[in-house]
Amino acid sequence: MNNIYDSLGVPTIINAKGPATRVAGGIMDTDVADAMREATQYCVDMAALQGRASEIISEITGAEAGIVTGGAAAGLLLGTAACICGLNLSRMNRLPDTRNMPNRVVMSRSQRNFYDHAVRAAGVEIVEVGLPDRMSGAGVRDAEGWEFDDVLDEHTACVLYVAQPYAKPPLEEVVEVAHSNAVPVLVDAAAQLPPVDNLRYFIDRGADLVAFSGGKAIGGPQGSGVLCGRRELIASALLQNLDMDLFLPQWRPPASIFGNQTLPGLPHHGIGRSAKVGKEQVVGLLTALRRFAASDGARQLEVNSNRLQQIAAAIESCSRATGRIEISPVDTNPRLAITLSDPSMAALDVVLALQMGAPSIHVDCARLDDGVLVVDVTCVRDDQLTPLATRLAEVLR
Repeated sequence: MNNIYDSLGVPTIINAKGPATRVAGGIMDTDVADAMREATQYCVDMAALQGRASEIISEITGAEAGIVTGGAAAGLLLGTAACICGLNLSRMNRLPDTRNMPNRVVMSRSQRNFYDHAVRAAGVEIVEVGLPDRMSGAGVRDAEGWEFDDVLDEHTACVLYVAQPYAKPPLEEVVEVAHSNAVPVLVDAAAQLPPVDNLRYFIDRGADLVAFSGGKAIGGPQGSGVLCGRRELIASALLQNLDMDLFLPQWRPPASIFGNQTLPGLPHHGIGRSAKVGKEQVVGLLTALRRFAASDGARQLEVNSNRLQQIAAAIESCSRATGRIEISPVDTNPRLAITLSDPSMAALDVVLALQMGAPSIHVDCARLDDGVLVVDVTCVRDDQLTPLATRLAEVLR
């Protein structure tokens, strides 16, 4: 038996898709794994640990406060709950029953996606604005600032903004309109790293809360994330996530999150209790976050480009496909785009042949409609590069 998965009888794969949850994310650095292992050997007050996490996250992101979450989707759930409740304990106890509370979340119709289910789970209704003509090819316009202004009112819990370089309207415009109506803005930036600068980008532009994935580019545990932003909202999110089975005199709120804020009592276990994060995840995420914040993006780009060149060279003689390295404007990560030139070869058939073969290889399917397979090597071990290149060449021939 070669590894723990062999002992469990679960075959490993070559993950050429990237750090997606479906294919178990990436390869964790040994210092992160070692930190998590060491964390398992001690017990701590989780509120105190999250308080220290807030200090580190604040230093790196520029936010007033922050917590480690059980993934970016958990951050969206907790962020929405915080915008609904603030520090109103009665509201916390009633979720997801949001009657007589702010219970609408406004977002651009072009930004709707599967992950906004995490937002709806808090008990809100999503209100869409704008017609994304540019997405359908019928025109050039998308949602505009005045359309947000037209629907924001006292029933609005927050505006949800899904960050992408092509997202419309610009975040600054949405923030200005939302704040003029006393409505906070929650940004879903789950996959907006790298570049490292994006850790501060959304807060610098006025976002009230930002959710990042911890298990993608940051390199933390796959089930981790970061929620950062305004202190009062982070305090609300933490209260709705922690195990609150204690008496008020026992409660020691971390000053980095609660400041001098006092509570009249303690809420019940919150709507985010099922999205709890363990001490190992917190420690692993903080270790990875510090490492990522200090990383050299240009060096990593060079390393991955060289690895992709090895794969591109292997398929150079394949007459049925051509490969070209592309650097994404979204995350500056190089990927190999393989364009199928033989009309008799369906892209999905190639994907299935790779996936069902030995070794099993999973590639990015985002561009299959254009006959393009995308190979990402950020989650490929060095000892998997040659098998990956060899198998690709076999299937494409």
